[in-house]
Amino acid sequence: MKTGYVTILGRPNVGKSTLLNTILKQKISIVSPKPATTRIKVIGIYNDEEGQIIFIDTPGFEEGRNEMGKFMLKSIYSSLEETDIILFLIEATGWKEEDEKILSLLKNLKKKNVILGINKIDILKYKEELLPLIDESIKKFNFSEIVPFSALKNKNIDSLIKAIFVHLPESENFYPSDMITNLPLEYKLAEIIREKILLKTYQEVPYSVAVEIEEIKEGEKNKDILVIKANIIVDRENLKPIIIGKDGKMIKTIGKLAREEIEFIVKKKVYLELKVKVIDDWRNKIDVFRKFGYGNI
Repeated sequence: MKTGYVTILGRPNVGKSTLLNTILKQKISIVSPKPATTRIKVIGIYNDEEGQIIFIDTPGFEEGRNEMGKFMLKSIYSSLEETDIILFLIEATGWKEEDEKILSLLKNLKKKNVILGINKIDILKYKEELLPLIDESIKKFNFSEIVPFSALKNKNIDSLIKAIFVHLPESENFYPSDMITNLPLEYKLAEIIREKILLKTYQEVPYSVAVEIEEIKEGEKNKDILVIKANIIVDRENLKPIIIGKDGKMIKTIGKLAREEIEFIVKKKVYLELKVKVIDDWRNKIDVFRKFGYGNI
């Protein structure tokens, strides 16, 4: 048996969360086209007859502009220290400046297996287009493996899993074989709601929003209904009407989309109550963003 930790590293929007969800065949990390969607270390646990891979999906690597951003950077660095393998993702379109910055960091690490994952091969017209990128990558760093794949289209993921197991240490499983993630239910539900906000809003909202689960309980009259009360947090008063929308249409749409996905997960009817609260500059208030789960997992 082989078991170990694999930290997925890369710039924002390179496909880290999509890859984790594809490998585990269910949504563990929320996904959106907005940068900085992932805010904590999300653990996803993959099991098969060879052993257990504990994936750590990290926030996109970028400079911290506030206290929460600094925390996100710290979570990346701590993951790199603890991990057995680093799975560094770039896109099939080639190396970017942000990728080079991350590579510079990796060059300073000692005795770490680094697998280069070349994601989004589905956007290339011909497979041969990968060859120059692979050659360039070999010259840049002594990667343990280089594996092209498409997380979105589920192409060549099996080859990636095999490459990871080659470099994992011999060990018994760290987690029960039926465990898939470390995330508590409250955080999962909050993230689903936040994902719908990211999908439906623009401007500064995606960076300024958090979701706090206030209460989860069975319905008083109908025990088959799950009642969830949640607060959508924004950091400025002028963002509140954007979330609510004209005649409340936006918050109703967000609630409908979130409720449908939550019902699929909890396998029962859900009554979802959403309110919008303003907490000025919450991303610079450590005691506040810890309440939302950022820093506690």
